[in-house]
Amino acid sequence: MSPNQIAQARPPAFLPNWPARFAWLALAAYTVYATSILNVTWDRFVLGLGNGVRFIGRMLPPDTAADKMALMARGLYETVEIAVIASALGILLSLPIGLFAARNLMPPWITWPMRLFIALCRSFHQVIIAILFVKAVGFGALAGILALTVASIGFIAKLFAEAIEEISLKQVEAIRATGASFMNVISYGVMPQVLNRFVGFATYQFDSNLRNSTMVGIVGAGGIGGTMFAAFQKFDYDYLLTILLAIIAMIMVSEALQNWIKKLYQ
Repeated sequence: MSPNQIAQARPPAFLPNWPARFAWLALAAYTVYATSILNVTWDRFVLGLGNGVRFIGRMLPPDTAADKMALMARGLYETVEIAVIASALGILLSLPIGLFAARNLMPPWITWPMRLFIALCRSFHQVIIAILFVKAVGFGALAGILALTVASIGFIAKLFAEAIEEISLKQVEAIRATGASFMNVISYGVMPQVLNRFVGFATYQFDSNLRNSTMVGIVGAGGIGGTMFAAFQKFDYDYLLTILLAIIAMIMVSEALQNWIKKLYQ
């Protein structure tokens, strides 16, 4: 065959994926439709920019009065306490729940209830869960701790179970062949393979709880969120800026601590 005949007989290098193209066109069309019915207009966006500039102007300079700084310090300290306690409880509870949810180690009659419980913990936002606990146990830090503990279980247990399902079972079977107990199999066959990832999950969840503890405080679950919401209601925007800057500094310190802990386990 001649080179031209070979080129004509060869199939195209990149075949058009028509279903994918139609899907992208449908997504674009729905985006335009949704924008039109939600009253998203350029005029409102431009007007919002002007309002935002005036709002930022009212926040400057930040208020650093002594009494307000003391109130903010107490709120930040309570926020850290909520995040630490909720993270500790979430991590301790996620270990057995994630282990029992791993389908390569446990029978279906154990994994399915555990996965259903994890899905239930992940079904609602932390603020919604905090509102429920505020109604149940009242205002204060306890509601925030319980809400963030539920959120921690939903995140860490799910990722921990998935990490266990990806391990090599050769090491597990080798330890089982020695007649080791179930806890020894977990300690020496499973945990060494997932420890680094679990530390990463735990440190990330602590950082997430630290940020979310400011959100749950808005609905009365303790922490700096309540102080921030009170300042917003009083139109005390310069004090609000001080709180926001303090939260940013707290998150940056948490990020540095998270990176330091990860380096210890690398």
